[in-house]
Amino acid sequence: MPTDTSSSVTIRPIRAEDLDSLLAMNNAAVPAVGELTKDKLDGLVAMASHAVTAELDGTAAGFLLCLPEGTAYPSRNYRWLSERIERFAYVDRICLAPHARNLGAGEMLYRHIIAQLTPEDGPVVCEVNTRPDNPGSRRFHERIGFHEIGTADYGDMAVVFLQHDAATQGTERK
Repeated sequence: MPTDTSSSVTIRPIRAEDLDSLLAMNNAAVPAVGELTKDKLDGLVAMASHAVTAELDGTAAGFLLCLPEGTAYPSRNYRWLSERIERFAYVDRICLAPHARNLGAGEMLYRHIIAQLTPEDGPVVCEVNTRPDNPGSRRFHERIGFHEIGTADYGDMAVVFLQHDAATQGTERK
C-alpha cells in the first residue's frame, strides 16, 4: 500500500524480496553507512519500528530503518543516545542508490517516518560520520530540519548526533 508519492518515487514497507538489493545498496555505500551481512540486515529490519523503502519505477532504490529506544541493539551510537535521551526514534540508517539521489526520496523517507510518530515516541535522532567525513549527509539532514545535539569520537571514527523535533520536543535525561 503506497503511502507517499512524488513523480515515480513511492514509500512503502520493506518486503522480503527487497532485502538482497537493499543489502547490496547498503554495502556499496560504505563508509557512509556501516557494512551489513544478510543476517544483520534481517535482524535490523525485524527490530525496527519502521522499515521502509523508496521504490523508484517499481524497484527498491533506498531505505530507512528506525528503531525505538529500549531496543537490545549493541551499537555504540545507540548507546550514546540511550544514555542522554529518555525517548527517541533512532534512524539507524538511511541509504539511497546513486540513481535515486536528488529526487526527494531521502526527504520522503524521513517525512513518512515523522508523520507516523507521536509525542510518546520522542524525537527522531541519528548520527552522521565526521571521520570519515560525510558532509553531504550532514547538509541533507540540516536542510530537512535536524540540529546537532552532541558528538562522539571513538578513535577509529567520529560522529555528530542530530535530532529532529517535528514529532515532539525531546526529553533529555536528567
